Amino acid sequence: MSEALIVLKGIGKRYKRGKQSVPIFEHLDMTIPRQDFAAIMGPSGSGKTTLLNLLGGIDRPSEGTINFDGKRMDNLSENQLAAFRAANIGFIFQFYNLMPMLSAAQNVELPLLLTKLGPRARRERVKTALAVVGLSDRARHKPSELSGGQQQRVAIARAIVSDPKLLLCDEPTGDLDRETAGEILGMLQTLNRDLGKTIVMVTHDPEAARFAKRTLHLDKGRFSEKDLNA
Repeated sequence: MSEALIVLKGIGKRYKRGKQSVPIFEHLDMTIPRQDFAAIMGPSGSGKTTLLNLLGGIDRPSEGTINFDGKRMDNLSENQLAAFRAANIGFIFQFYNLMPMLSAAQNVELPLLLTKLGPRARRERVKTALAVVGLSDRARHKPSELSGGQQQRVAIARAIVSDPKLLLCDEPTGDLDRETAGEILGMLQTLNRDLGKTIVMVTHDPEAARFAKRTLHLDKGRFSEKDLNA
């Protein structure tokens, strides 16, 4: 693997609960190399989703720094951060988060509406993304006309349509049967191996984690020493 895409240094994260300050992370360090495919596992409440939100610029650390491709991400303004996410990060969720009244193609196009691309360029990007996930013939179908696996493929196409450097996946197969889950995970492997996408995936499923290049175990806001020394 080549040099780091993301480096977290001394990350602390606390949430307010009434008058209490609840720590999630304290002095957390993490390095994600380019073209990595990392699975993050851990019990409920260990900080997995909080970590994804920090990596995706959805949330900010209470202290510490996040460097993405050599640039500080944690100190960007909200507008700068929104533009940064649109250009660099794709999100894949357990429940797809598709707009029910829009077609597959229109759902895939949504992230491109935040860019300066014109309609024709957007259509070409959408066409390519749907072809990558094998849904060219479903472009005009609405989510209700698609199976769960097909809906997740649309979600993956939406995540890759802007050609991001990083894909963040939060339990991407948690709502799918085993066979369909295997197809989706195989697709993520292909995106990592053939298209060079860096992927960080939160999962509770050891079978899903086996598709990744490495597995990190998070518990009480810390990675296990075995992971850090691997």
